[in-house]
Amino acid sequence: MDRAKLPRPNTFAGLSLILDRIAERRDESAWVTEQANSTQARYLLLDAAGEAFMRRDREGLRWLDTHERAQWLADVPTTLLGIADQRPHFLLVLDDAHRIDELENALDARRMNLRSAGLRLAADEAGLFAYAKGLSHWQRETRHCARCGAPLQLVAAGHRAQCTNPDCARLHFPRTDAAVIMLVEHDGACLLGRQASWPPGRYSTLAGFVEPGESLEDAVRREVAEEAGVIVDEVHYHSSQPWPMPASLMVGFIATAVSRRIDMRDHELEDARWFTPQQIVDGIAEGSFVPSTALSVSYRLLAYWLQQRAGLDLDQLAAAIPSG
Repeated sequence: MDRAKLPRPNTFAGLSLILDRIAERRDESAWVTEQANSTQARYLLLDAAGEAFMRRDREGLRWLDTHERAQWLADVPTTLLGIADQRPHFLLVLDDAHRIDELENALDARRMNLRSAGLRLAADEAGLFAYAKGLSHWQRETRHCARCGAPLQLVAAGHRAQCTNPDCARLHFPRTDAAVIMLVEHDGACLLGRQASWPPGRYSTLAGFVEPGESLEDAVRREVAEEAGVIVDEVHYHSSQPWPMPASLMVGFIATAVSRRIDMRDHELEDARWFTPQQIVDGIAEGSFVPSTALSVSYRLLAYWLQQRAGLDLDQLAAAIPSG
């Protein structure tokens, strides 16, 4: 596979290029233990809030080696993430705030949340952090059986949870909530909206969760109609992005509207309007328009649209926005 010819993945995506999740061996407890005790093993440490240990001397994750794990965290269960660069990678989650503070000093580390670290880390480490955070959130939130209420026990190297009630023994699997996010266009303009809580001038593509019994395309049409009153016709897939904040998968689309009539039906948005490429350029220059953070697939959708429709580079435009 020539990675140079592949499109640049969204932030947190593309992990399959470097990591083999090796799901077929998660039930082999002896093999998993052997990998965890290997001198080649690496451990990603998260605290109870899902923040990762980062290096102090540069932008990178502060991985623990086998010796450090044995010295400080031998009592903490491991979760197998997979094999990367022929080395087994594991997740450790420590809930003890006092021990976390001690380790932060002992390991010369600092803690950072995923949103802050996403664009600071290399793509592979950002993807591994997102994977670990999503999995640890599910483990933390899924403690009792949804069928009988009995406690659950993690199995399959941390990727499944089994009910401890022998009369039930139901298996629970990690959950991901599908959400659609879409750039809607009509005759040379795109539809963007903003919420009242956002910084002044920030506009983003519309988004929403998929409901039961709904296709992704139908979810796009419903969400746009609910939030902006705009009727959508054609819907085309663009790309997707894991978004474990806490447990979503963002599925991105480019959609075409029938008209530009706006009627904000559900009042989730403070404002929704149509923007031409020139209006976006002018708005960025004068400070009245701020795109979504480059962390998000919303940014990538807008970047794609500006490039395809007007030959504009959003990265270059956004670079002129003051950091404050």
